[in-house]
Amino acid sequence: MVIALALLLGFVLDARFAEVRRWHPLVGFGGLATRLEARLNRGAYRRLRGLLAVFVLISPISLAAAVLWWWLLITSPFTAIFCGAIGLYFALGGKSLQLHIEPVIKALNTKDLQAAREAVQKIVSRDCQALDANQVACAATESLLENTSDAVIAPLFWFALAGLPGVILYRLSNTLDAMWGYRSDRFLQFGWAAARLDDGLNIIPARLCALAFAACGDAAGAVRVWRQCAHQWASPNAGPVIASGAGALGIGVGGGAFYHGKWCAKPITPGRAPSAQGLQAGLRLVGRANTCVLMLLVLLCWGIYS
Repeated sequence: MVIALALLLGFVLDARFAEVRRWHPLVGFGGLATRLEARLNRGAYRRLRGLLAVFVLISPISLAAAVLWWWLLITSPFTAIFCGAIGLYFALGGKSLQLHIEPVIKALNTKDLQAAREAVQKIVSRDCQALDANQVACAATESLLENTSDAVIAPLFWFALAGLPGVILYRLSNTLDAMWGYRSDRFLQFGWAAARLDDGLNIIPARLCALAFAACGDAAGAVRVWRQCAHQWASPNAGPVIASGAGALGIGVGGGAFYHGKWCAKPITPGRAPSAQGLQAGLRLVGRANTCVLMLLVLLCWGIYS
């Protein structure tokens, strides 16, 4: 019952308040990670150094969260609900994702291409200054779909499975992957451990997200595009999520883009051209999928832990 109620409360807090703009715990964690990377990412054995950095950054915090969580479950279940919900709230990013997508839709609807480029640049790592309107909508759609898995479905899943320590472990590893998980000269070796850990933790949530997209949209289209295109993505988890979501919406996404000045080829899914209307439909699909997964996990937790 504790986990089920904390899931509901944490989700409601995110939907109501979005991410805090000041004093977010991940900002401090990111600063610590940056300083440690500057010290360790040099010389030989960079893959081993990256593994050590991940262990040093994540293990103490996750262990402390586990001790606190189990102590609260034993001594004060009500306090556990409150603390668990707050921890989940800080790990979720569903409302903030919506707030980043809405300016892209507004700019595209008013045909302000430069504003659309600037808005989408805040949520993607590709170079956006030369994108046309369809490419902006495509980039935003891909980001919306992929980040729904990372910022909503995965935190909900890991909280349902392992409570506060589970969601903290996931969010810290996902943050390190976002900082270090690039195939650049600087991070190809050092970021290997962070990227592999994040891949492992997202295997089940990504496919749960893909299934939710199929259940809440065009199921036949989602399954067809998932089967045809998911394996073409370099990421084992982004592929099913983006392909299923694009198929559920009937929108074609993908295609190559420049990342930090380097061209990166991507698969293209079948469907109509991305647009502001498609992005709006994407927000509705994501909202339904998030609610569907939340209710499923709440019912499972209520039945298992009661």
